[in-house]
Amino acid sequence: MKIFRCPSCDQVVYFENTHCMNCGTVLGFLPERFLLSGLEAVGDDLWRPLMSPADRQLYRMCRNYSGEQVCNWMVPEHRQSVFCGACRFNQTIPDLTVPGNKALWQRLERAKHRLIYSLLRLGLPLIDKQDDPETGLAFAFLADPDPLFAESARAMTGHQHGLITINIAEADDVQREHTRQTLTEPYRTLLGHFRHECGHYYWYRLARLAGWLEEFRQLFGDERQDYAGAMRVNYQQGPPADWQSRFVSSYAAAHPWEDWAETWAHYLHIIDVLETAWVFRLRVSPGGDRDEQMTSEPDFDPYRSDSLERVIDHWLPLTYAVNSLNRSMGHPDLYPFVLSPPVLSKLGFVHLAMHRLAAATP
Repeated sequence: MKIFRCPSCDQVVYFENTHCMNCGTVLGFLPERFLLSGLEAVGDDLWRPLMSPADRQLYRMCRNYSGEQVCNWMVPEHRQSVFCGACRFNQTIPDLTVPGNKALWQRLERAKHRLIYSLLRLGLPLIDKQDDPETGLAFAFLADPDPLFAESARAMTGHQHGLITINIAEADDVQREHTRQTLTEPYRTLLGHFRHECGHYYWYRLARLAGWLEEFRQLFGDERQDYAGAMRVNYQQGPPADWQSRFVSSYAAAHPWEDWAETWAHYLHIIDVLETAWVFRLRVSPGGDRDEQMTSEPDFDPYRSDSLERVIDHWLPLTYAVNSLNRSMGHPDLYPFVLSPPVLSKLGFVHLAMHRLAAATP
């Protein structure tokens, strides 16, 4: 993620900010420019970015910005949609008459907007289901049914035919942490869910490319094996004892589809954190590192890097450093995963697949 500054006072502001906390300037994200800009009201619900005087482009606030305050993205004046380039993918939002649901929705939107930011930076195809019901993308944020009246099970987080469903309970930190501990997972976040599930969505997009499935099966295995049966084995018996030597997480060992989605999610983790390190000009150079194997000073845009090797060369020292910092504070590792050689090969395949899909996008 990039860092942004208020154009009025030069204060550092965050991606999610709607106002500068120092001077009060109204802020809005312009997704086509990857810019969090100050805004000047010009009447009739229109806003002008506080940039070059020669720039006459006007914007409207996304309806979820002006109406619900769960978004800060802007819509160019000429666009017909009342929703921004992230909110237009919403098919179902939480019931806002239920106390507490709006706060949960806001957390969901923050994670989803970060996901969409990454997909836009990568140049991946982003089509909503209104424009393309067959291959489009949509999100449904659902709550568990009322236990007194409902016969169905709980709302499940997952993906099916382009629809990504997130149980809004995942936005409750206490419930999510309870689930993480119950499943003995080292890591569970809202953003991680979004990145994982969108990996399933793009798998189907990529499967249409000639020759892709053969390459996929060589690394991840045959996805035609019984998925339901594989998941039963995973939950009843757990992962194989040697899973860490071949998979990025224990859940990735359950089925080739889950291996792909977990690896996809980790690729997004890596490049977005590295972009943050790049724009902050972070340098890791531990004393005694004579061969500079643990030295990292990202000086390139990881979203545009042709080389995964270059990305990983900077990622490993950075994670060693931040994990050490976390331990100094008594926290678990920020990145509690091991990237074995087979996992690095899979990450390399995801890297090439993303670039291939982006190149095939009109």
